[in-house]
Amino acid sequence: MTANEDQEMELEALRSIYEGDECFKELSPTCFQYRIGDLGNPKAFIVEVSWPETYPETVPVVSMNTFFNNSISQPVKQSIIAKLLEEAEANLGTVMTYTLFEYAKDNQEKLMENHEPFSSAVMMSSEPNSTTVSSNNASSSKKKEKKDQLSKAQKRKLAERTDHRGELPRGWNWVDVIKHLSKTGGKDDD
Repeated sequence: MTANEDQEMELEALRSIYEGDECFKELSPTCFQYRIGDLGNPKAFIVEVSWPETYPETVPVVSMNTFFNNSISQPVKQSIIAKLLEEAEANLGTVMTYTLFEYAKDNQEKLMENHEPFSSAVMMSSEPNSTTVSSNNASSSKKKEKKDQLSKAQKRKLAERTDHRGELPRGWNWVDVIKHLSKTGGKDDD
């Protein structure tokens, strides 16, 4: 069989196997994606497999450069790709896209064991594809930010400010109704 015949047969097989599977996506007749794990699972990821012209005599191109995988660090992505390429090397000469997807599904926990789900304390550095997690920000972001207290003199100075026309701001002499009612016990002076 020629490479093209193998690819056509595998394409038909993939379409029939994954028909109705929401995790499988055919991007083109030679490029496929499969989501490993459920949506919402922090250890879920998408694997993309593309066939070069000489596939299956050469290993396919394995990629994890999808937006879905943005929360996964580069070292974890590279580790997953390396393991999938090892599996591809072991299956060289045979159609292997299904095998690679199944390998990823069966080994999801092991492949993602070094993955730390990002929290709100993630800071992106200026280098592309590199991330650093700040543990200091994680603890300090949980504490409420303490507001600076103004002294009486500072408050008075703020209250005495006038606008560009030399007038005091609207409502400068308004009475706080809530404070007024709480002082009088809710009774009107009528």
